[in-house]
Amino acid sequence: MTILCYHSVEPAWESPLAVHPDAFERHCSWLARRRQVLPLREAVNCLDGSGRLPRGTAALTLDDGFAALHEHALPILRRHRLPATVFLVAQTLTPEGRAVDWVRTPPPWPLRTLSIEQVLEMQSAGVDFQSHSWAHHDLPELDQEACTGDLRRSRELLEDVLGRSVPLLAYPRGLHDEGVREAAARAGYTHALALPEGPEPVGRYAVPRVGIYRGNGVASLRVKSSRSYLRARNGSARRLVRQIRGAVKPSGARQLPS
Repeated sequence: MTILCYHSVEPAWESPLAVHPDAFERHCSWLARRRQVLPLREAVNCLDGSGRLPRGTAALTLDDGFAALHEHALPILRRHRLPATVFLVAQTLTPEGRAVDWVRTPPPWPLRTLSIEQVLEMQSAGVDFQSHSWAHHDLPELDQEACTGDLRRSRELLEDVLGRSVPLLAYPRGLHDEGVREAAARAGYTHALALPEGPEPVGRYAVPRVGIYRGNGVASLRVKSSRSYLRARNGSARRLVRQIRGAVKPSGARQLPS
């Protein structure tokens, strides 16, 4: 069993990042019936040496903190009484805000992220919030000082907003290297989560997750939440992750072609 990674939950955005609410409802119904879904803070302490959770368990995470989660994901999570963790780009909660410019396949309308009021409402409803960095930069592109500063700044702001500790980090786009892992430790995180498309180091600062994307049905979810999936990741799984990485772009100065 494994840690699942979603992004947005919304009906109209035709993107690998946006699972349709009807599909998310079916996923959550299946998880509630067939898996023990653990809070992520608990799950990261139950991983084996391959980054897998104990048999029959799973954890549910959502990256980026898109505003659609409040409207579409929260009611479903509450209905099925499932714990979930949302990884927030901390700068989006500042007065100046942060435009969602890291998505490569945006919809025709501007993408919005959760407001502080929505975050606190969701936290009161049982949703956990952790760090997805300060500005969604491609972290391996930053030098050590800048990377550590970005990650520490995110953790400190989120702790101020949430009124609780923020020990967990999800790397933007799942990208990391040895320097980024060291920066995560220096910035005060206990664990950091990735999104590998192939063999990668596994450890406290390289916790693997499996991406769930638009069009994935319950059959795909069942395969991806199986204990053997991380070990036996096949070509189709790698193509899915390449698809998601192709749908987002670094938020620094270097931009990939559209």
